[in-house]
Amino acid sequence: MSNEKSAAQLAVAQTGPQGLLSTEQMGRVQGAITDLQPQQLIWLSGYFAGLSGQAMVAGAAAPAASAEAAPGATITVLYGSQTGNARGVAERLHAHLTSKGASAKLVDMEDYNPRHLKSETHLAIVVSTQGEGDPPDSARGFLEFVQGKKAPKLANLSYSVMGLGDSSYEFYCKTGKDFDERLAELGASRIGDRIDADIDYQAETEQWLEQWQNHWQDKLATAGGAATAAAPALSLVTESAYNKFSPFSAEIIDNFPITGSGSEKNIMHVEISLEDSGLSYQPGDALGIWHSNDAALVEEILAVTQLDGDTEITCNKEQKSLRAALLNDRELTLLHPKLVEYLIENSGENDKRLVWKGLAEGERADFLAAIYQRQVVEVLEEMPHGWQAQELFDQLRPLTPRLYSIASSQSAVEEEVHITVREVVEERQGKKRFGGASHYLAALTDDDKAKVFIEPNRHFHLPESTDTPIIMVGAGTGVAPYRGFMQEREAQGAKGENWLFFGNSNARYEFLYQTQWQAWHKSGLLSRIDLAFSRDQAERIYVQDRIRQQGEDIFAWLEKGAHFYVCGDKDAMAKGVEQALIDIIAAHNDKGIEFAKAYLDDLQRKGRYQKDVY
Repeated sequence: MSNEKSAAQLAVAQTGPQGLLSTEQMGRVQGAITDLQPQQLIWLSGYFAGLSGQAMVAGAAAPAASAEAAPGATITVLYGSQTGNARGVAERLHAHLTSKGASAKLVDMEDYNPRHLKSETHLAIVVSTQGEGDPPDSARGFLEFVQGKKAPKLANLSYSVMGLGDSSYEFYCKTGKDFDERLAELGASRIGDRIDADIDYQAETEQWLEQWQNHWQDKLATAGGAATAAAPALSLVTESAYNKFSPFSAEIIDNFPITGSGSEKNIMHVEISLEDSGLSYQPGDALGIWHSNDAALVEEILAVTQLDGDTEITCNKEQKSLRAALLNDRELTLLHPKLVEYLIENSGENDKRLVWKGLAEGERADFLAAIYQRQVVEVLEEMPHGWQAQELFDQLRPLTPRLYSIASSQSAVEEEVHITVREVVEERQGKKRFGGASHYLAALTDDDKAKVFIEPNRHFHLPESTDTPIIMVGAGTGVAPYRGFMQEREAQGAKGENWLFFGNSNARYEFLYQTQWQAWHKSGLLSRIDLAFSRDQAERIYVQDRIRQQGEDIFAWLEKGAHFYVCGDKDAMAKGVEQALIDIIAAHNDKGIEFAKAYLDDLQRKGRYQKDVY
């Protein structure tokens, strides 16, 4: 870390002399944060704000809310999150505002009553976008309300929207844009421009926090809105200090293939120790993995760009070698349009550049489709450029963690977490190209370490009642969370019935966790199991086909309160399953497709139709 003081360090330096901290306490704080990275300091600011609120809730003396607080001066922080990023930003804003004395409440869009919207005066929305511009499942209902005819006029509302997305996709931050445009149409006033944030969203988060802090200081605090009521405890503050920006260095316990030698797929079962971390999870949550890039790939990129790996570059205000930065700080397997566009603009003339230029000037979807079929090193080779070391580093995207569905329950494995990983391997022009995280995980052996964190997924959890029946649908590694579900149901002594639909290419080599499913079925814990191995017969059969075959019983289970889960590929599999469900519902109540869609939407709003798709 450079010698330049961070905002957090300056804040400490400025706060201490005002009598809040003794000289000794100031010294301890400064010593503790000296070596921290900027992202770690960002997290700590929210963490300590949350601790202060938690202490108040626990019973520490807290001043009463200001008697002069203006009616409606509360800032409502609404979030819609699929993988947890938007929730994390919302928690940071809420913690930041309450630490400054503002009155603020934090609400998941799924739990928000749309009828309250008309009475809101200050609204902060942070929401992600998934797939083809779709909202997160938790935001779907609220967005439909806002865009519908029943949405009220909002002349008294001041608001700001932060959208999270991935600019390599065509519909970048679409959900945030939809909210922003519609609220303006309804008469609400923006407190600032909408913020669209890419996968590396820390700078934009700071910008959004500053936007709201300025608004609160200028408008609300002077109006008597500086309520100092106790802030609620945040889910950000858990028993563990480890999170996305401060991961736990976990030991690998076991790592072995669960596909047979005749399979074209290499799927591993990985067991990881969480001992001494304080990390906990529920079945359905995800494990975040920070991976290192393949050393051979780094050397290939250095050779293609004719750069010296020992050249020093600036990375996160630190000096390090280009080789080390490429290994640990930049995406090398997921290609981004901005790099391709940079090379089109700056590389020399050649046939490949002309092809890429034509794609970039054509349909965006075709351009993106071509990008998804390439890796960074391939376009660097196709469009040669006289790179400088810092220039190359700056044009590459920051490395991001990968999320894997957890395949275990702590009721069964205690201080362990299990995941199911398919190694991504493709061969192009005689060379094998690997997925970044999956290849990294495939190479780990016992006693190796991996940087991990827990990403809660409250929209893919078991029912509260152990008597509730569940239907689980998964293809390939999409079966992973259901292993955790079954371990949990077994530990609970659950009486609710459990039904699994599982699909893969063939039964002999790719029936993942076969002996465990068979044992649970034999014991009666797994009430029913339907299998779809697509290549074991002349006509391809998939899980959606098995669902259609069992339509009458599936509808009967839904009518008696079953929860329905889908995990796996978001395109062909998840869409096929949803269409099969709609057709089944329509066929068994004689009310048509529109009623069936409304029925399914109602299940989703009630948390009875949950998806973990990717």
